[in-house]
Formats: sequence, structure tokens, C-alpha cells
Amino acid sequence: MHENEVRATPELVERLVADQCPQWSGLPVTPLPDDVEGTDNVLFRLGQELVVRMPKIEWAQDQAESDACWLPRLAPHLPAAVPVPVHLGQASDGYPWAWSVVPWVDGATPPRLGSDDVPLACDLAAFALQLREIDATGGPTKPPGSRGAPLVHVDDAARAALERLRAHDDGIDLDAAERAWDRCVSAPAWDREPVWIHGDLQPGNLVVDDGRLVAVIDWGALGVGDPAPDVAAALWTFTGRARNAYREAVCPDDATWLRACVWALAPSLTGIDYYRHTFPRMAEHGRQMVRAVVAELT
Repeated sequence: MHENEVRATPELVERLVADQCPQWSGLPVTPLPDDVEGTDNVLFRLGQELVVRMPKIEWAQDQAESDACWLPRLAPHLPAAVPVPVHLGQASDGYPWAWSVVPWVDGATPPRLGSDDVPLACDLAAFALQLREIDATGGPTKPPGSRGAPLVHVDDAARAALERLRAHDDGIDLDAAERAWDRCVSAPAWDREPVWIHGDLQPGNLVVDDGRLVAVIDWGALGVGDPAPDVAAALWTFTGRARNAYREAVCPDDATWLRACVWALAPSLTGIDYYRHTFPRMAEHGRQMVRAVVAELT
């Protein structure tokens, strides 16, 4: 999926578990199917109740320590489970980064290319709003260029991606996409206190059971900043009536909606080409997001 990946194997995980958390030594280690693998970690079942998360790319190397630091603080206040680590693994001679063991949550993910499930939209809206209400004092500020930071820091990369896409036929009206970008990137900045955001509330990071939200996973984009990236879940995750219900619940004003459109567009424009051959499902999701934002803004 990426150049310079470090891909853990079941044998490596077995050795690390035996060395660093021997209470679980001997539990079977089973890779999760490719269709549930994300962009940052390789995942393994450890027995029936645990998951080992092994970062596979350098930019994800701090996620395990971030989860161990912040999720215990957030979890008691949230209406669905979050993967609070039960063990923080250390780098070793055979593996370069911190890793984690988290509880397994039974369930499934919603449709990857959008769900019109209004009750689920209401569940996720309640989760996002509750996260936003937690005291953000001392939380990690979103750095320039990351979701929740000022939009100016992503403008150049998105415009460069638009130009690269002109060499391909992705079924996207790129002139309309550029006009949409011009409109939403100039939206007024968030002028209130920064708030907690998950930053990546897309279908692969939601666990549902019997149609209801039971867990929110993969907190690699966690931080304190503008709530617009979590508003963008209206576009990433929902369609139709569910999209409208989620937006109405979590979006405080029109300017925040425009910034949310930025956080739907920016990773989509850059991701279409990046994942074109290595992760086609992600590239297709990006195409869908560009079309959705263009439709919203025309």
C-alpha cells in the first residue's frame, strides 16, 4: 500500500507477545482479512478477545502511544466503546515502533461507500457531539496540514493533486471540483475554543451491531482543533436522509460545513492517485467524495 512499509507477521507478533506480555503467550495469532485492513496498521487477532495493532508506516509510529495516553481519558465520557490499549508494546530489534494490544469488539462496519441509515447517523452524531464536549485542556493541538488545523496548510497539496488528476479519466468534473475547492477553502476559520476531534469518522472506523453504533476505532487522527473534520463524516459515511440528519445534528454553521467539505475533498484529491493501484477501494471512495462535494456545492 505504501513504499517503505514495515509489515509485521504472525511469527513476529508471537515473539513480541511472548517477550513483552507473556500472560498472553500461547494465544493464537491470526491476521485479520485484507478487506478490513486500514492504511496505517496491520491487525492481528490475539485469541478471541484481543487485537494487536502494528503500525506499518512511519507516519503512524506515534499512534499507539497517543492511544495509551488519551483514550483512557476520553472513554468514560463517550456513548460507544473506544479501543483503550490494555498493553503498550515497545520497539525491539525485530520491529522499530511502539505497538498496542486492544480489546476486540464484535460487530461489522457499515457500507464502505455510504449508508442511508438514519439511526446510525444519529448514533454517530451523539458520539461526535459528546466527544466535542469533553474538556480539551492540555489535549494535543492539531499540527499544520492535519485535519482540524487551519485550511491554508492544505491548499497547495490539494491544488497540486487536482493538476495530477488531469492526466487520468476518473469520471470526475475536475473544473467543477476546482471551483468547489476555491469556494470551501476560503471559508472563515473556526473562531471558538478548539475541541476534541476523532478526525476520521469513516465507515471502516465504525463498528455496528444490529444496526447500532457499538464502537469507534482507529484514533490516529485524534487531536484538539476545528470540529469540521468530524462534520465531514456526513459526506464520508452517509448518503441521503442519513447525511442530512448527521449534518443537522453536528454542524453549527455554514462556515463549518464548507470547512467540512475541505476535509472531504483534500484527502480524496490526494488519495485517488496515491491509492490508484495499491488500494483501489480507497481510490474509489475518494472519487465518490469528490463527486459528493461537487454536488453539495452546486
